[in-house]
Amino acid sequence: RSPRSRPPPWRGSGPAVPLLGHGASGSWTPTTQHTQCPGIEPVCVDLGDWEATERALGGVGPVDLLVNNAAVALLQPFLEVTKEAIDTSFDINLRAVIQVSQIVAQGLIARGAQGSIVNVSSQASQRALTNHSVYCSTKGAMDMLTKVMALELGPHKIRVNAVNPTVVMTPMGRANWSDPQKAKPMLDRIPLGRFAEVENVVDTILFLLSDRSSMTTGCTLPVDGGFLAT
Repeated sequence: RSPRSRPPPWRGSGPAVPLLGHGASGSWTPTTQHTQCPGIEPVCVDLGDWEATERALGGVGPVDLLVNNAAVALLQPFLEVTKEAIDTSFDINLRAVIQVSQIVAQGLIARGAQGSIVNVSSQASQRALTNHSVYCSTKGAMDMLTKVMALELGPHKIRVNAVNPTVVMTPMGRANWSDPQKAKPMLDRIPLGRFAEVENVVDTILFLLSDRSSMTTGCTLPVDGGFLAT
């Protein structure tokens, strides 16, 4: 069916979900987001700053659905990996996921409410990519974190899953992968022969947030056109 004919992905009224950003992860325009989604109140915070994040989220809520999407990709050859790249990558890609998820999960448990958390991982969590040693490590850790969160939060009726996309055709993705010579080796490993569009990832996240996946938790769901099958 066309997107307009789809029934809503979850029942009831939607909760207020904040948008979180980090300066190192690229440009982000709250004004544009607020215009497109007037029911959302953006919250801008440096997720690498533990105390600032705690303060920013202290008055937000209640939150029933969480998507951990912020990340950085600092690409370096293994022999040239720096302490700064390690610290920044793990602070944003992993530690912030733990902190924000703790805050949201504690709120859900205190209210006795069910919830769903989706962590945006990557195909890089399961395949080695040149110059991606730190990034691959953070996403591999995220996959295991997702499973442990699902194990521990399941008794509280909080589901936790991850999506693992291939290259996604965001503006940044188009800029970085528009060169046919660079894209060809990656596309040759994708049976469907194309990169993901943003809506492919969004639709998967909506499914995992919704009641339609009410028996699904602890999974790492590829959105990769078959890349991980090769």
